[in-house]
Amino acid sequence: MTTPLLRLAGINKSFGPIDVLHDISLEVQPGEVLCLLGDNGAGKSTLIKILSGVYAPTSGRIEMEGKPVAFDSPRSASAHGIATVHQFGGTFPLMSIGRSFFVGAEPTRRWGPLRIYDRKRANEIAVTAVREFGITRIDDGDRLVGGLSGGERQALAIARAVHFGARVLILDEPTAALGVKEAAHVLRIVLQARRRGLAVIFITHNVTHARTVGDHFAVLIRGAKAADFRKGEKSREEITDLMAGGEAMAELDAEIESYMVTHEGHPPPVG
Repeated sequence: MTTPLLRLAGINKSFGPIDVLHDISLEVQPGEVLCLLGDNGAGKSTLIKILSGVYAPTSGRIEMEGKPVAFDSPRSASAHGIATVHQFGGTFPLMSIGRSFFVGAEPTRRWGPLRIYDRKRANEIAVTAVREFGITRIDDGDRLVGGLSGGERQALAIARAVHFGARVLILDEPTAALGVKEAAHVLRIVLQARRRGLAVIFITHNVTHARTVGDHFAVLIRGAKAADFRKGEKSREEITDLMAGGEAMAELDAEIESYMVTHEGHPPPVG
């Protein structure tokens, strides 16, 4: 059996007296799409924050290639090769494509005794990276991100993550609020990331989209794993029925927010 690229073992998360995640164990292999399913409030967001270094688990273990790891910040998770792309791509509408692609890691060139932003190089790399994911309509790195469609912004964020060395790609509802054509293109990008050998965690409540790209599926209900199965083992109707128990977690989210404000005034610190 191949060692999973990412493995969660017995992950629990509590905020004071409020238990949010209960004994979550999951694994994802390189070149595999794990679909994390659950209705609104099922606990997906909290699990994403643990994987991306925003929260530390209350108990349990995270492993990368069989070795225990601990993330004390999003930067730490990124350094281990975990990249999270949120629903709207995490891009900057008023930046150019090239600048948004390299924000925080801008290439530079020498200009006399100084080093300045290398706009030409940034634009060339960004456009090439995005076009490799099938967005051939983009050919100008000076174009503003705000002028891109939702699907194109998702492609830009995914291409950026891959360029900067992501090995585990966490996609948080990437097809939400997209039209049929744009959602189909995002799904093709997910499959392309899989072909490149990335481990993809695809978070969604859309069963059709999950079944289109998924190899491995896990359903969360009220913060616990209700099912864990492979492609073809359950029908669309069976998956939908499994997910139907997730609504109660929305009330728990409100309790968590109230607890944080009352006791701390802000989200609990990592660690």
